[in-house]
Amino acid sequence: MARVRRLLLLGEGNFSFAASLCGAAGTHVVATCYENEEEVSGRGRAAESIRRLRQRGAEVVFSVDCTKLKDYFLPEKREFDCIYFNFPHCGRKAGVVKNRELLAHFFHSSAEVLTEEGEIHVALCNGQGGTPADQPRREWHNSWQIVAVAAAAGFILSNVHPFRAETIHGYKCTGYRSQDKSFCVEGALNHIFTRSMPLLYFKPMICETELESQKVSFQVPQVLVDKINRGFLELNSNHPVRTVKEKLTAGLRQAFPLQDTDCCLSLLQEGHLHDVCHSNIFWIILSPEVTPSTEEMSNGLANPRFSHVDFCRDTDKNDWVNVQEGCHTSKRYYLRPSLLPYAHAITQRGDFLPGTLHVLSGPVFRKCLISPYSMPVFHEVVFVCAVNRGTENSCIQMLMNNIKTTIHSLHQTVSSFKLSINLQEATSFETAELNDFAAFESQIGKIQYFICMKTDASGFCEKGSCVGIIRTAHYELVSSELVVVFVSLNLDLLAMLICGIPDWRMLWTSDTRFLHQFPRGELRLFKSFSLYPPSYVHDVSFWVPDGEQFDEVAFHTIARQVSGEMVISLQLIDSFQQSETRRKSLCYRLTFQSCDKALSRQEVAEMQLLFRKEISQRLRVTLR
Repeated sequence: MARVRRLLLLGEGNFSFAASLCGAAGTHVVATCYENEEEVSGRGRAAESIRRLRQRGAEVVFSVDCTKLKDYFLPEKREFDCIYFNFPHCGRKAGVVKNRELLAHFFHSSAEVLTEEGEIHVALCNGQGGTPADQPRREWHNSWQIVAVAAAAGFILSNVHPFRAETIHGYKCTGYRSQDKSFCVEGALNHIFTRSMPLLYFKPMICETELESQKVSFQVPQVLVDKINRGFLELNSNHPVRTVKEKLTAGLRQAFPLQDTDCCLSLLQEGHLHDVCHSNIFWIILSPEVTPSTEEMSNGLANPRFSHVDFCRDTDKNDWVNVQEGCHTSKRYYLRPSLLPYAHAITQRGDFLPGTLHVLSGPVFRKCLISPYSMPVFHEVVFVCAVNRGTENSCIQMLMNNIKTTIHSLHQTVSSFKLSINLQEATSFETAELNDFAAFESQIGKIQYFICMKTDASGFCEKGSCVGIIRTAHYELVSSELVVVFVSLNLDLLAMLICGIPDWRMLWTSDTRFLHQFPRGELRLFKSFSLYPPSYVHDVSFWVPDGEQFDEVAFHTIARQVSGEMVISLQLIDSFQQSETRRKSLCYRLTFQSCDKALSRQEVAEMQLLFRKEISQRLRVTLR
C-alpha cells in the first residue's frame, strides 16, 4: 500500500486554500491558522471551508505559531512531506526586517517537522522574495531575502513559479489574520524549498600508492580531500564525465584499432617540470617519518580504489614511506598535473603499435586561480597514435572529424543551443586569450593546435573555449619516419559545455540530485536544483612581506581550502606602495557562493576569519 503524503498548511485565513487541496488521493491535510477557532469561524467563508475539511478527513488546528511547530504535534506525527505558507506577514505595518525574522524562525521550525525529501512552499507577493524571478525586482535590502533566510536553516530554493490564484478552485485570498482587505496576488510567486546537504568539513586524509616499486603513503592536500577518490571514470559510474569519455572512445574505435592503457598510470611524479610554474603544482615531498596509524588514516575519506592507490589500509610494514607536503628532502614529488608524460612513456614500450590508437584517462591536479571554469582537478583523456611522416595531418583531421561527430551527436540529444567545435592553430592565439587549461598545457610543451568549442549559451571569448590540444613528436625508438600524434581533452569541460553545467564545482557535488539527472549514463541538459543562491562579499587587506614576490596562486588555493570551494571570485580591488617604507599593500574582494548547498552568512563569516588566519601564517602577510 502506497504511503499517504502528509501536507501541513500554515497561516490559513479562511481555509479556502486548504479546502482546495483536501480530497486528493493519497494525501492527508493538516490545516492550521494563527487565530483561535472563534475568531476565524465568524469571518467570510471560513466556517464552510472548515466544515468541508473535516468532512473529508482533514485535521484543522487553531492557534498554531509557525515558529514553534514541533510543539503542536506528537513525535510520530511530526513528519510532513510538504509545508505550505501562503503570504506570511507579521501584520500591521511590519517592515521587511520583521518579516525576514518571521521567515527565519519559520524555516528553522519547519526543519524539525519536515521529511528528509520534503518541500516547503512559500507564496510571496511580487517583489518580496528578492530573487531574479521577481519582476520588477526590488533592491536587495528592501526585499525579504528569502533565499538567504532559508539557507540559514539548511534549505535551498529548488523551484519558483507563478502563484496563480485564479486556477485554485474555490480559493479566495484574505488579508493578514483574515482581514477583508486581501493581499495583492498579481505577479505573486510560489517558492519551493528543499533540504540542502550540510556543508562538509573534511579531516586530513592519508593516501597510499605504489611508487618506483615501493609502497608509500602521503597526506592529501586538504583542498583535494573530497576529490581524489571519487571514481567518476569507473565501469559502474553514470557520471557525465565518464559518458563523454566512453562515447568519444566508441566513436574513435570505428576508425582506429584501439587499446586502453589506463591501468598503468601512477598518481605521483618525481622531479621538476621544465618551464612549468611551480606555483601551479601540488608538491608532495618524501620524508622518512613514521607512517600514520590505521586509526589516524581512517579519519580521512573511506573506501579505496584509485588506479594503484589504496586508502585506510594497515601501514605497519617497514618498507612503507610517509610522504608529507612541506618536508625537506633531496627528492621531490608532485601530484600528476598531466597524463602527457605517461603518453610519452607508452611510445617507449616494446608493445607500442604504430597505427593503433592508445587511450589514457584519469584525474590530473593543478593549482589555479578561482573562476567558474578553472579546475584544480579534472579528468583528462589522451589519445596517442604513431603514423608515417607526412600523414600526420590527415591523421589529425581524421581524429578531429571523429571527435566533432561524436560531440555534435551528444549535444543534439541534449540541447537546441548551437554548438561549434574546430581546430585553431596555436600561433593564432595570444596568451591573454587562453583559458586556464590551455595556458597550463602551453607550459608543458609545444602545441600545434587548440581544440575550441563554443555554444550559444556560453560566455566564452569569440574563438570559444579551449577543451583540448594536439601535439606531435618524432618517434625515434623504431623509426625516424614515424610521427606520434597526441590529442588531449578536458573531459570535465566537455561535459559542462555539452550539458549546460555552469560551474565546474557541480561535477563534484555529493548531492544525489545531480547524478539522478543522468540515468544509465545518458547526457541531458542540466537543471539546477539550487536556484539564485545567495552570495556574500568580504574584503581582506594586508601588507606583503618585504622583498618577497606575492604568490597569488597560493593565495587562491588557501581560499579554496578554507571555504570548501565556496569562494567563487577573488578580485584585487586596491594596491598601493608606501613612498617612505616601500611596503606594498593589497586589498582583495572575496565573493562566497555555493552552487549546490545552503550557505549562511554566519558560515561565511567563520570562513573569512579562518582565511585571514591562514594567509597570515602560511603567506606571512601582515593583516590590516
